[in-house]
Amino acid sequence: MKLRVKFSKHGVLRFIGHLDVMRYFQKAIRRAGIDIAYSAGFSPHQIMSFAAPLGVGLESNGEYMDIEVNSLTSSKEFVKALNAQMADGIEILEAKLLPETAGNAMASVAAARYAVAFREGYIPAFLTNPVIVDFCGQSEIIVAKQTKKGETTFDLKPFLYECTYDEEQNMLYFTVDASSSGNVKPALLLKAVYDRCNAEFDEFAFLITREETYLNIGTQESMQLKPLGFIGSDY
Repeated sequence: MKLRVKFSKHGVLRFIGHLDVMRYFQKAIRRAGIDIAYSAGFSPHQIMSFAAPLGVGLESNGEYMDIEVNSLTSSKEFVKALNAQMADGIEILEAKLLPETAGNAMASVAAARYAVAFREGYIPAFLTNPVIVDFCGQSEIIVAKQTKKGETTFDLKPFLYECTYDEEQNMLYFTVDASSSGNVKPALLLKAVYDRCNAEFDEFAFLITREETYLNIGTQESMQLKPLGFIGSDY
């Protein structure tokens, strides 16, 4: 049976990298006594894949991983057993049974929504609703991106699905492409906003939380974004 597991990651554990998170779950699953399936071969390993590795320093309310199990009592019992092994900062939010036809978590990712707060003393005076409306209204948003082959430029506009600013809470929200072919990093969009306003950019200013990770149940021309757990069901 295939399970899609949703979890959150907060506090000091935001500084733990993806490979360490993966090893952490492997050990927690063993301690919880979950009947996870193993690969065949000379060096068997737990069958587990993550949707979209979170950048170091970012928090999240919408992380996903897929695992295969040989047996399962119930989704609720699974969540309870695994949460009993979690350290402060990581919480299992739900577990959904996937249909056999479901694609794996990583291949299913289409977009991600982020919430950006600002550290004390770093709230930008220039950031207002009209500024964000102007930013999103551009015909193109040309940004520079560093790759293995050097720096390249591209138009970010087709990969930005929505962006709003809450002036009362001083919070910026945006949804961007997070697929393997697009994958817009939050810092890239934030720098584009600051560049548009001729403001100095400092990554230390931001406290970034990934709010949700989405799949697309529509087409590329008419997207319908749903949380990755949308296609699963309780067991």
